[in-house]
Amino acid sequence: MKKLQRQHTELLEAGTDEAGRGCLAGPVTAAAVILPESFELPYLNDSKKLTDSQRYALRPMIEAQAICFGIAHIFQDEIDEINILNASIKAMHLALDKLKFTPSFIAVDGNRFKTYNNIPHECVIKGDGKYLNIAAASVLAKTYRDDFMKKLDLDHPQYQWKKNKGYPTLAHREGIQKYGISEHHRTSFQLLPKQLKLNF
Repeated sequence: MKKLQRQHTELLEAGTDEAGRGCLAGPVTAAAVILPESFELPYLNDSKKLTDSQRYALRPMIEAQAICFGIAHIFQDEIDEINILNASIKAMHLALDKLKFTPSFIAVDGNRFKTYNNIPHECVIKGDGKYLNIAAASVLAKTYRDDFMKKLDLDHPQYQWKKNKGYPTLAHREGIQKYGISEHHRTSFQLLPKQLKLNF
């Protein structure tokens, strides 16, 4: 059974996670969530272990029960400028900025983070499978980013972002090879295998 949070429950602890680090297009999106001690959602898990319908069913329940939550995007131009690791951390900081209450502690999914407002934090590898506050953040980050990519797909159906959400699938890369890149692609990423060339 997953624990509510990393530290003792009397602390106001935020869990934070991001989605979209490995994508070729679109933003990296982060969420930060503070859950109450009474929080209960048995099927909540790492968003990657849930189906699309399960994630979207859980999102309103997380939002209804959470003490507060925040969502933030860092877009492709800034990702190219500061690199994906820094962009992911910045997105988490911006999500934390949007919380209505200041946490006493931050539980971070992964192994890299930069101190936020001198608040103690701990990085937890695969934390979204261990702590409910990180799992909740992972579901919110994933679904809000997916929503954003579905909107982009309306103007760029050739990349099939409605299905692949910007990840490097065969269909996505075939779209890049055939139509070139869009303004939403991350030009600092290897968009195609080295043996293929971009057609502009």
